[in-house]
Amino acid sequence: MPVILQVFGDPSLRQSSFALYIGRSGAVAFHCKSAVPFDRSMPTFYDQLAGHSVERLAALSDGIFAVAMTLLVLDLRVPVTDTVHSERDLWRALLAIAPQIVMYLMTFLTLGIFWVGQQTLLNHLSRSDRALTWLHLAFLFGVTLMPFSTRLLAEFAGYRTALFVYWLNIVLLGVALYLSWGCAVRTALVKPDVSPDVIAAICRRIIAGQSLYAFGALLCLFNTYWSIAFIVVVQLNYVIAPRLRNRT
Repeated sequence: MPVILQVFGDPSLRQSSFALYIGRSGAVAFHCKSAVPFDRSMPTFYDQLAGHSVERLAALSDGIFAVAMTLLVLDLRVPVTDTVHSERDLWRALLAIAPQIVMYLMTFLTLGIFWVGQQTLLNHLSRSDRALTWLHLAFLFGVTLMPFSTRLLAEFAGYRTALFVYWLNIVLLGVALYLSWGCAVRTALVKPDVSPDVIAAICRRIIAGQSLYAFGALLCLFNTYWSIAFIVVVQLNYVIAPRLRNRT
């Protein structure tokens, strides 16, 4: 039985879309409007067709970020009822989970900052390709690890190893995002109206953020709580400082 497959082409193929007719006598590719014989001298490879949708990549990213942010709050446990018999007991129980609340706030801000950064990057893309898609998947892999590294730091906040693992998680996010932007610029996937200043500004923002996180991680050589406090201040600066500058 003959089969007609609708295939959406790549811009490098110089056609918007074509269909593939498969019958007993062979295969013929033709445009949706008029038939065009299939040119076997210019084969189409799967890698040329895969991962072109920026919209699907953004939708997947939104879903993974939403799940990761939700998993963070699930680690916050309400004080056990049997241990609370007065207002003072409740306050003591809340103070006992205060480190977990701080870690939750810190990672929520981290994910929020990286979500804004990734959306900024995606908004400047005209399309994607297979290599860029896999780099973004590596970025999203780092996002899925954040609940684990956050829980580890919350349980062992006084240990440098726990802070180092958390910092490595942030490094993975930053490196993947930087490589994604570099890949998009190098392969001309950015929109034509994106100026060199915008390209440089995005690169500077990623490098500056990673440098500050690295400095914060180094503070653990003196005290891990100094590192945590510095990282929180950096994140609050990224969230609040732009609004303050806009008002002045």
